[in-house]
Amino acid sequence: MAISDTLSKNAPPRTTQGRGKGITLTVIAATQLMVVLDATIVNIALPHIRDALGFSTTDLSWVINAYTLTFGGLLLLGGRAGDILGRRRVFIFGTLLFGLASLLGGFAQDSSLLLAARALQGIGGAICSPTAFALIATNFDEGPERNRAFGVFSAVAGSGAAIGLLAGGLLTEYLNWRWVFFVNVPIAILIAIAAPRYIAESERHPGRFDLPGAFTSTLGLVGLVYGFIRAASDGWSDGITLGSFAAGAVLVAAFLVVESRTDQPITPMHLFADRNRTGSLVMMLCLAAAMFGIFFYVVLFVQGPLGYSPLKAGVSFLPISVAIIIAAQIASNLQAKYGPKPFMAGGALLVTVGLTWLTQMSKESGYLDGVLGPTVVFGFGMGLIFVPVMLISVAGVPGEETGAASGLLNSMQQIGGSLGLSILTTVFAHYATAEAAVQLPKFMESAKPEQLAYLQQHHEFPQGTDAANTVLTEGISHGFIVGAALAAVALLVAVFAIKAKADDLPSDSSAVAMH
Repeated sequence: MAISDTLSKNAPPRTTQGRGKGITLTVIAATQLMVVLDATIVNIALPHIRDALGFSTTDLSWVINAYTLTFGGLLLLGGRAGDILGRRRVFIFGTLLFGLASLLGGFAQDSSLLLAARALQGIGGAICSPTAFALIATNFDEGPERNRAFGVFSAVAGSGAAIGLLAGGLLTEYLNWRWVFFVNVPIAILIAIAAPRYIAESERHPGRFDLPGAFTSTLGLVGLVYGFIRAASDGWSDGITLGSFAAGAVLVAAFLVVESRTDQPITPMHLFADRNRTGSLVMMLCLAAAMFGIFFYVVLFVQGPLGYSPLKAGVSFLPISVAIIIAAQIASNLQAKYGPKPFMAGGALLVTVGLTWLTQMSKESGYLDGVLGPTVVFGFGMGLIFVPVMLISVAGVPGEETGAASGLLNSMQQIGGSLGLSILTTVFAHYATAEAAVQLPKFMESAKPEQLAYLQQHHEFPQGTDAANTVLTEGISHGFIVGAALAAVALLVAVFAIKAKADDLPSDSSAVAMH
């Protein structure tokens, strides 16, 4: 008898009803919350990480991209690992890997070590996140019980951004930035201890890993993102910039070839044959780019020109989360009556308006006109879009491919965020550099000796000075022109490509849980 057969036969039974089920769901949801909030908990700490480890503003985007690229690029492979090796054991391994990477990130003494830890966090997240989603099907009976579990899971995942912003503010202000990483360690350990007792193992399915597909896609995206960020600091004619773009393009092309020829691809290419699904994926790719830009650059604005503390910065972003939640409920309740297209088109229009508003940011902007107004409009638009996009992404997909379809949507969100943030960073750097040249003579005339020393050492104006605030907002306002353009593309897709009607959408809520 094969070892895999023995392990499958010796797998523990389903957890019991009542309290046991509640603990099971708590353990699974806690893991997803840990992974989701990590995308925002670090954002609030970014200015402190920049100062402590010597990042430039453009290189700082790698703190986000190192995580999202590995997370998004390996997400589908992580889900496949759970099917082949057993979801519970893969879930535990991914959670512990995430905790270990968080520990390393908290102790990082230079930028390279932190980025390596962030990439490792992304790998851990890519392993445990899709298996957490799938474990609900393993541990909860089909019907009302499973639907309630997916509802709790979705609520936790949806609130992760807001919780991350608040937690990041609290930890950074009252402890220090390293605790945005350390906080994950005890959580991961507790989950790993509880999982064998309260989570049932899934049946293992035969198959093989599409490692060539996973690595060509991930490395190809890294090449493209590095090309954009390198261009921001060294120009478009730089040899390494051009080489990065070329390598990225070749690897992405290789990924498409691999996926079209392998028997068990991580990305079933036939899922793109449906125009509505492809349209929804393109919309998520474009809109995630803008969302990551907001959480990255507007955080720098509120803690720079506005002078907010980390905690106040976290609180200042709560309205965008509230707007997303309210709009998502509206869209969810009215989908059956009006269908997805009005919400997708209307939401994309609001997102475009919000991002266009952000292009007007200046150092004189206040919280109401510079942050609250545009981000609430943006958030409400995103909330209208989330539910129909998720519904369309799994509509008409066979049950055995629902995980791949929903995982593909999540991958598009992470990958779109990374690519979009790198493009925004390139534009930001171009205009910020030009403005810095304008501000330099005036700064040199009035700067104190310690400020001149800072400029010489870091090649940036000291934070909080008038020159630094002007340069930052000049770069941000022009960067969001790219965000608004991407949102306009999403709007065009919603208007001209999406043809789905209410009758085309799945009615099973388990198929559309946010994760």
